[in-house]
Amino acid sequence: MKKQLGLKLMALILILSMGIAGCSKSSSGGTKNEGEKGGSGGGTLVFARGGDSESLDPAVTTEGESFKVTENVYETLINFGEQDTEIEPGLAEKWEESADGLKHTLKLRKGVKFHDGTDFNAEAVVFNFERWKAGNKERFYYYNSQFGDVIKEVKAVDEHTVEFTLNRVLAPFYKNLAMSPFAIASPAAVEKHGGKFTENPVGTGPFKFKEWKRNDKVTIVKNENYWKKGLPKLDSVIFRVIPENSARLNALNTGEVDLIDGVNFSDVKSIEKNDKLQTFFRPSLNVAYLGLNNERGPLKDKKVRQALNYAVDKKALVDAFYAGAAEPAVNPMPKTVAGYNDAVKDYEYDPEKAKQLLKEAGYEDGFEIELWAMPVARPYMPDGKKVAEAIQANFEKVGVKSKIVSFEWPTYLEKARKGEADAFLLGWTGDNGDADNFLYVLLDEDSIGSNNYAYYKNPKVHELFTKAQSTNDQGEREKLYKEAQEIIKDDAPWVPLVHSKPALAGKAEITGYKAHPTGSDLLSNVEMKK
Repeated sequence: MKKQLGLKLMALILILSMGIAGCSKSSSGGTKNEGEKGGSGGGTLVFARGGDSESLDPAVTTEGESFKVTENVYETLINFGEQDTEIEPGLAEKWEESADGLKHTLKLRKGVKFHDGTDFNAEAVVFNFERWKAGNKERFYYYNSQFGDVIKEVKAVDEHTVEFTLNRVLAPFYKNLAMSPFAIASPAAVEKHGGKFTENPVGTGPFKFKEWKRNDKVTIVKNENYWKKGLPKLDSVIFRVIPENSARLNALNTGEVDLIDGVNFSDVKSIEKNDKLQTFFRPSLNVAYLGLNNERGPLKDKKVRQALNYAVDKKALVDAFYAGAAEPAVNPMPKTVAGYNDAVKDYEYDPEKAKQLLKEAGYEDGFEIELWAMPVARPYMPDGKKVAEAIQANFEKVGVKSKIVSFEWPTYLEKARKGEADAFLLGWTGDNGDADNFLYVLLDEDSIGSNNYAYYKNPKVHELFTKAQSTNDQGEREKLYKEAQEIIKDDAPWVPLVHSKPALAGKAEITGYKAHPTGSDLLSNVEMKK
């Protein structure tokens, strides 16, 4: 009996010691982590999402399904925090800015290699920036909208030092560098694959690309030579496409998948009651909107656009499709972004006011337009078709007839970008937490042909945005952005709809998953506990 008791005691001590070891936390710098101490790791995570990726080259896309994958294959010079947009070292260990704000010198991390075995160095950084700058502006959308002609030169000072020279001050320069589109790709792989590089991604990240079966799945596998020792914890990740929210949840319930996004807000309570599942909430940094093409038909008239703002019942949308986990949007960016103008008052739901404005604009008998409905669930838009139907009913009450139209997701984005839509549902999840990333990117005249799908132009707004970019005085920047929001409210290029707090769900065994406000989730610390 004593011997058995002793063995049981030893086993208990061993179990407890293992438990304590398993609870150790990684340091914020990422140089020491659980993996180095023998974390359990391994296995495959199946992440189900609403739509397929458009491209696996982050530089040539603007949509979140692509970034879900590329965030784990590539890395940026500067990183965001685990669940915020504060900047931290990435492929660059440190950086410094000249007194005039026109030169930025970055010291790069040594000993990092791309997945194809080539070296990450200053020349690789120069190659990527020169590629984006020299490329077609309608191809490298983000470079055009975030940097434009601001970067004068990118120079390799030595193997691990790169220097950026700007034509003018760009206040969000470092935050821009941390954005997913500016991840550093292998120059050798870009040259090898040419136009097929979008299907053959090669970066320095924790996972390597394995295969892409269109409209089905993308598989990435562990990078055994990753510079952060002990990471990633998983052996592989499979991004599955399951378009319907309910079907995705069913797949989670049956164990077919491990993690899902685009959870219907009405399903959250039932998920939380299931001890085999858990919920995650993405910090809100988004806006859903109904874009109004300012260059098409009756929508050219500001009074018509204002009328459509009065016609939409936003509270009803929040109640019907977000289960209260959202708030009506007033401005094109959420309140959490510095520079938000809370003095701007929203267009109230007022069908009679809408009719009055339509009459003043010469459309007393209404008109007909196409209303484009998103074909995929996004964090800010759980069901594009149903939201479109609700807005269609709102418009009908003021005499505006709308025909609901949709396309495959890549086609939808491309046709809207080219200005082929009248009114269209879209949204935006912020990339860097800066007002510039919402206002300038989505509504400046420079962004027409990239992210300004509404084709909105206002010279005064452009002047304000440019001034805000060109000063590092945060107080002055906020003042300029607030003034711009007042003009935008009056011009009514959109109907801002909601800011949501997106819900995700996964198996109870998942640990280490952190939903990022940008929508691009790094999965290197994720484990499936057994």
